[in-house]
Amino acid sequence: MDRLANEGMRFTNAYSNMLCAPARASLLTGFSDVRKPGFSYTKGKIYQKISTNDLSVEQVTKALDATFPPIPKEQVFLAQVAQQAGYKTAQFGKLDWGFATTPNRLKRHGWDYHLGYMDHVRAHGFYPPFLFENGKLKPIKGNNLVNGGKSLEPETEQAFQERWNRQGKEVYSQDIFIYGVLNFIRNANNKEQKQPFFIYFPTQLPHGPVAIPAVHPDFVNDRRLTQIEKEYASMVKRLDDDVGLILDELKTQGLDNNTLVIFTSDNGHELYYAQQGRAEKPYRDLTTGKLFDNYQHKYYSELANDVFNGNGGRAGLKKSNLQGGVNVPLLARWPGKITAGAVSNRLVASYDMLPTIAELVKYPEKLAVDGLSYYQTLLGNDLGKELGNELGQELVKEDKTAHDYIVYGSFEGPILVTNDGWKIRSYLPKKAFELFYLPDDKAEKNDLSVLRPNKLKQLKKLLIDACDGDSNNGFVSWQQFSLDPQF
Repeated sequence: MDRLANEGMRFTNAYSNMLCAPARASLLTGFSDVRKPGFSYTKGKIYQKISTNDLSVEQVTKALDATFPPIPKEQVFLAQVAQQAGYKTAQFGKLDWGFATTPNRLKRHGWDYHLGYMDHVRAHGFYPPFLFENGKLKPIKGNNLVNGGKSLEPETEQAFQERWNRQGKEVYSQDIFIYGVLNFIRNANNKEQKQPFFIYFPTQLPHGPVAIPAVHPDFVNDRRLTQIEKEYASMVKRLDDDVGLILDELKTQGLDNNTLVIFTSDNGHELYYAQQGRAEKPYRDLTTGKLFDNYQHKYYSELANDVFNGNGGRAGLKKSNLQGGVNVPLLARWPGKITAGAVSNRLVASYDMLPTIAELVKYPEKLAVDGLSYYQTLLGNDLGKELGNELGQELVKEDKTAHDYIVYGSFEGPILVTNDGWKIRSYLPKKAFELFYLPDDKAEKNDLSVLRPNKLKQLKKLLIDACDGDSNNGFVSWQQFSLDPQF
């Protein structure tokens, strides 16, 4: 990952959704998650019924297809943009949409090849008894646990013993996926084909519960870490190593200078290595013993005793609309096109990915989406102008093609972040709105709503307008993820 940053561009002001399912939906569609009626998702765990012989593959997929609302004919998805430009499209790993999907939906989304899960809950286990390849069930010999080896959490002696019981856990899913990605690159680049390709790899790593075949040698004797923390660190290290394998394969195939690689996250940090007296779940301030509520008492790594400092001085975690839940890494590398070591402060949303790829492949149709392309920013084209902000800080560069603001929903309510650093954050359970100036306050400790009432009023109107007139459209609940197929 450091290599991606050192040899490419690092974005410091990138955002995604507070949770994985809407993040993937925004990425695929180019839309924010605050619009009415919003994205549609079915329940997860449905495909486990195949392992228990309660239902056949055909019964599950038929019921799911009948449950989803019809996709408008005019809607264009991320893979379709590349596919229609002549790229062979492939997806590996977690499913591309929500908590369950089907072969028909994968085809409609534009994937020529697929190898992975079609159920999000099953993707919490790293030893799947089966995956899917191009719509067909692919048994994984040696993996025979219905739950795919999903581990217990938080950490206890029972959880440790269960995690390291290797019975029924012979094949680690990440092995399947990384070899699949590397083979796809090789095959697409063979002498007969030489076909351009677009790969989407939503990896399980380092999602929990923690599962790794072995602790990495870097951490075996690290006295700063508990056993479960060593295992989690090994998951992150494995992801980092596999990024390197992909970059090395591109170079081996002579594709290094002709391939754009983008690395980002679907949401902010999460704790999968909690244990009593360390970092705990439910999330607790270990200095006071109080539970975090992310309103009057916001989560910070140092208060939670998180040894990894996962939110880097910001407030909140995954599922929160605080910066720790939605401000994410974004790295892009393309030798000869992107300046090595470049840093961009451009305001970027996850829903910008589709229009960015569309501009890259010269997609001919006009896109009616919320996202804006940052392709020219990647190339280093000077599209900006110098200006000062209203608090009198030194001059900054504003990209005239960038968002004036971006918006996201969450379990706490919607947020809006402006390109000059203002953020309005709602906490709808208390009908509250907070105002922050992020360049001076990335930790969101200083609510300026009383001191700057006009700014609050201005941004609140923008936020509600972006939510199609109702802030509750950005108030996510678990009911939105629970369309129930009828079998």
